[in-house]
Amino acid sequence: MLRSIGALTGGVPTYLRYIAVSGGALGVDLGLYFLCLSMGIVATLAAAIGYLSGVAVHWILSSRLVFNDVAERGLARTRQKALFLTSAFVGLGLTVAIIAVATRYGLDARLAKLLAVAVSFQTTYILRRTIVFV
Repeated sequence: MLRSIGALTGGVPTYLRYIAVSGGALGVDLGLYFLCLSMGIVATLAAAIGYLSGVAVHWILSSRLVFNDVAERGLARTRQKALFLTSAFVGLGLTVAIIAVATRYGLDARLAKLLAVAVSFQTTYILRRTIVFV
C-alpha cells in the first residue's frame, strides 16, 4: 500500500515530502521524549529513546514515500539501510550533544530538544539526499 501511495506523491517536491515524513517521525520522537521526561528519565536518555524510535518510523516512510532511488533488495538495499542508520546516528549524536550542553547551561529540556530537532533535521536530510538515496 505504501508503494502505491508513493506513486501518488511523485509530483510533490522531495524536500516537502521529507518534511511531511519527518513530521510523523517527530511526533513519535517527541511523544516518547516527553513521556520519558514525565517518568523522570534524564533528558539525554529520553532524547535517545525518542530519536531512535522516530528513526524506525522515518525509514519506513521515507524509503517508500520520499526518495525515488530506493534499492529493492539484496546488497544494495542492505547498504542503503546501513547508510540510513549511519545518518541516523549522526543525527542522534547531534541531538544528544545539543541537549546535554543546553541543559547543562540551564536551558529547559523541551527548548533544547527543539533546537536539536532543527539541527538534526537539516543534517540528516543533507546526508540522506546526497549519500543514502543516490
